[in-house]
Amino acid sequence: MKQSRLTLSTGLDLTNGSISKKLLFFSAPLMIGNILQQLYNIVDTVIVGKYLGQNALAAVGSAYTIMIFITSIISGLCMGSSVFFSIQYGKKAYNTIKQSFFISFVSILLVTAVLNLLAYTLMNKLIIFMQIPIEIQSLFRQYLLVIFSGIIATFLYNIFSNLLRAVGNSIAPLLFLALSTVVNIILDLLFIIKFDLGVIGAGTATVISQYISGLGLIMYYYIKCTNLRVNRRHMKWNKSIFCELFSLSAMTCIQQSIMNFGILMVQGLVNSFGTAVMAAFAAGVKIDTVAYSPVQDFGNAFSSFIAQNYGAEKKDRIHKGIKTAITMVIVFCIIISSLVYLLAPQLMMAFVDKESIDVIEIGVKYLRIEGTFYIGIGILFLLYGYYRAIKKPAMSVVLTIISLGTRVALAYALSTFASIGVIGIWLSIPIGWFLADLIGIIYYQLIKRSCDF
Repeated sequence: MKQSRLTLSTGLDLTNGSISKKLLFFSAPLMIGNILQQLYNIVDTVIVGKYLGQNALAAVGSAYTIMIFITSIISGLCMGSSVFFSIQYGKKAYNTIKQSFFISFVSILLVTAVLNLLAYTLMNKLIIFMQIPIEIQSLFRQYLLVIFSGIIATFLYNIFSNLLRAVGNSIAPLLFLALSTVVNIILDLLFIIKFDLGVIGAGTATVISQYISGLGLIMYYYIKCTNLRVNRRHMKWNKSIFCELFSLSAMTCIQQSIMNFGILMVQGLVNSFGTAVMAAFAAGVKIDTVAYSPVQDFGNAFSSFIAQNYGAEKKDRIHKGIKTAITMVIVFCIIISSLVYLLAPQLMMAFVDKESIDVIEIGVKYLRIEGTFYIGIGILFLLYGYYRAIKKPAMSVVLTIISLGTRVALAYALSTFASIGVIGIWLSIPIGWFLADLIGIIYYQLIKRSCDF
């Protein structure tokens, strides 16, 4: 009887009630949280660009893509486990949630430790692979040496936040992210402007903030989430659970890694065009990411919604939820695309000095091309979330390969033409989104007709 207390006091049951209201209520903290997470890097970028100059901005921007790739492996593993937790929550299998969390925690911690070691040992090879210009290699290395020390903190935040979100608690992760963001801003100003620590100060501020959010969420879990707490009897290996977790987590990890590895390859191509393009891309990507991060998090919330209802075997509610989610994403993307297109110059000037005309012009072109087509990535995030939730994460991998493969191939092909140049890189991105959308929708229609969700 004790297990029955795991209800709304811990999370949100997405298998009943108004679909639109519950999706909004659950996704809103995720959206705000992701925006706050982006502020980690945006604050670094703005202050670095304004106070340390174009070379430092280019170095931090390139390092950011590497960190995103590394952390995507960790977040992908945690996200895949979260799907399993959500399905079990829909089934009301609370003991399975606790045991699977223990197995997931130990497994992903080991992967994180290996990644951390590799990150430090392969740094010189990363510099060569990323085609980092000689004049910024020292700054690039300094920043990475510091920022890599926050990889463990990233794991702690991701594993605990994904557990809580799986059972419908999206507020606690948001609160600790908000706290760490405020600390990050204060420390950035202090370390860079007051103590003149350069890119090392920017990296240190971010790492300290990451540990505040990670350790803070652990304390919340142990103090407040007693019904989710793992006891000694849950600390045992279960091959069946591990295999299912591995299936979901590995595929989600592969999907996230491929996505960010493709971005890493594009970053290497961008770097070959010089520091002005690097700086513009660094600022543009930050703006871009914040602009569409709400639909990314809505896609994750949508995935939890589908997973809980999949576990509860509520097929009709799943199909109604799909229609509702698509409508909401389309409306949001139209609004945000219009704003980014119109405000592109002002957004770029928030990152660089007004005198950096070439950087601003390049960044505006990037934002207006990407911003026009946000609806493509909005639908793609829904498809990723849907296929993860119905235990078809391999399809998410396929869509990512299509999207990123198209992006990388076209970027390298189009940019070789002198008349197109770097614009070819920008154009390749939305083309990849829409091609993946088309394949994902066709596959959805096929499995829907076969009554396989």
